[in-house]
Amino acid sequence: MKSPISNPQLLVSKPQANVLRVDHLTYAYSHQEPVLQDISFSINVGSRVALMGATGSGKSTLLENIIGLKQPQQGKIWIHGTLLQPNTLPQLRRHIGFGFQDANDQLFMPTVLEDITFGPRNYGVPPAVAMDKGRELLVDFGLEAYANRSVHELSGGQRRLAALAAILALEPDLLILDEPTTGLDPAWRRTLAQILLKLPTQAMLIASHDLHWLGKITQRSLVIAGGSIQIDTDMRSLLQDSRTLERVGLPIDW
Repeated sequence: MKSPISNPQLLVSKPQANVLRVDHLTYAYSHQEPVLQDISFSINVGSRVALMGATGSGKSTLLENIIGLKQPQQGKIWIHGTLLQPNTLPQLRRHIGFGFQDANDQLFMPTVLEDITFGPRNYGVPPAVAMDKGRELLVDFGLEAYANRSVHELSGGQRRLAALAAILALEPDLLILDEPTTGLDPAWRRTLAQILLKLPTQAMLIASHDLHWLGKITQRSLVIAGGSIQIDTDMRSLLQDSRTLERVGLPIDW
């Protein structure tokens, strides 16, 4: 991590290669059966991992647990060996970049540049430094002409890239994206893939139903079915196994 946790009791002797570790996580909504049951996995430095599953399988719920929007009834989550809990959440969120399904949920400032610099300035980065970083990202994403314009003037694909730029302005160690290609045409999906493959982010976890796109981005697949991780395997191998994909509600040709 960029800054150590001051309380050594919150640290454990996990391998430093683990950016994320989830141990026996169970989550249920009020008075309902668990959506997630005994979920365990880890993601190491350099990994790009797909989180897959049929609609309603719990992908978004799992992501929301990982970023602290929800709290599991059982189990623990570790970021760089530090336990995710209320007193560490503010610090750990600095190291997690999360992209919601709807980019509009993350874009709320008057201009695109202000959206991109909001996070760094909120964490105390000097305004001039934040602006320089924001303009650099706008160039990287081909959005420099929109720096001082409203996000409402952007296309759906441009809004998706602007939201991603706002996330990356914080230089997160772990990038988590929830259905990032929703509403994007093939050209924008390709642009997004090219950007993600060039990122210096230590690890990625991407939830999506876009199987072919995931095959170009990720190396490993986690498949949730029946509330638990049923498959943890190489992404290319899984995409060649149409019978297994059909069984978990992810037919490859549809």
